[in-house]
Amino acid sequence: MKNLVCKICTIRLVEAAYARAWWFRLLREPLRWGMLLLGRLYEADLEVYTINSPSCRACPRLTKLELKEKSALFRLLNNLINPYFDRLIERLLTEREQAEAREFAERAVRGEIKDGDK
Repeated sequence: MKNLVCKICTIRLVEAAYARAWWFRLLREPLRWGMLLLGRLYEADLEVYTINSPSCRACPRLTKLELKEKSALFRLLNNLINPYFDRLIERLLTEREQAEAREFAERAVRGEIKDGDK
């Protein structure tokens, strides 16, 4: 088993970005679906990660971590797209929202977050 290491909660960031900018979903969803498709093609095994919080089970980071290990194509695309995507998130969200996502990720990795916790 691999330990899931998370510095910031992707799900929390994305939920906040969706609430802030209606068009963000139009940008992100095709990227997410492409990543999920690559995950299937490269047989990303998400069960190898120790997940201490139910809120982490649907996290796209699991697929991303597996693809970084298995797919040169994904690594190339991620290196090209991810810096712009990160900057966009930083511009859309407040420091507080980002800090809350970091704190949530730390608590979730330690198993302190249960179903329904915010």
